[in-house]
Amino acid sequence: MKTNFEYLMKLHPCFAAGAKNYKGRVHLPVSPGCNIFCKFCKRSFNDTVNRPGVARGIISPSEAVETVRKAVALCPDITVAGVAGPGEPLATPYALETFRLIKKEFPDIIKCMSTNGLLLPDYAEDIIEAGIDSLTVTVNAINPDIQARICEGIVYGGKFVAGREAAEILIANQLSGIKKISGAGITVKVNTVLIPEINAGHVTDVSKTVAEHGASIFNIIPLIPQHGLSWCSAPDCGLISKARTEAEKYIKVFRHCQRCRADAAGIPGSRDISRMIYITPVIPENTFSHG
Repeated sequence: MKTNFEYLMKLHPCFAAGAKNYKGRVHLPVSPGCNIFCKFCKRSFNDTVNRPGVARGIISPSEAVETVRKAVALCPDITVAGVAGPGEPLATPYALETFRLIKKEFPDIIKCMSTNGLLLPDYAEDIIEAGIDSLTVTVNAINPDIQARICEGIVYGGKFVAGREAAEILIANQLSGIKKISGAGITVKVNTVLIPEINAGHVTDVSKTVAEHGASIFNIIPLIPQHGLSWCSAPDCGLISKARTEAEKYIKVFRHCQRCRADAAGIPGSRDISRMIYITPVIPENTFSHG
């Protein structure tokens, strides 16, 4: 089935392959918990760190709808309402509840969700029913041995699973979920964290495989070395460029990611209205997440 990718390229700031389209988004931090343990990730609540996995606090689905009202009033160029954390949106019911409410009040706004993909096969029908237009799945490896070096384990079926077994489950669910979601006409973007010492030579395989499963666009995100991967190096521009060029043989590549917070709002790289719609709390901490 053909997806809505061409439409999203015009209106979604994360699908304008090649150049910015100067459209806006509002991220709604309704998801508090996560179900996988990526070694580079530690979620945080603060007002200063501009990275994924960080928000000022958690809001409820009803508060999220009010936040969208405020955001579109302040910035009419906002075309997207998204949930990108600070935890995993499918680990709790709040993200899907939020999208159902937004679908009723803002039927024309693009609904976008980011997920690690562990529960994607289980919730594919709910995602479709909630009217989500675009889905981002973080896939850091399609080789279980490589994935096991990036993620310590998962919580799945009510138990903690570690090592290669966890990697096999996660990868299988990510790929089958991508195939099912894209087959329903929803555009899928895949994020891959580029870790020079672990998956630098593997990113091309990831891009090829996710494209074969129906993903429309690929985003290579450079690692920020910290937490369990503080021993790794940040990829330089040459390595990032090479990875993007290789991936582009198989899939469109997104090149201007801002690594947005889970409560970002406004036009990426141009206008930030998040401080106008979210309350400012707590103590800053240097954190990073792609969950």
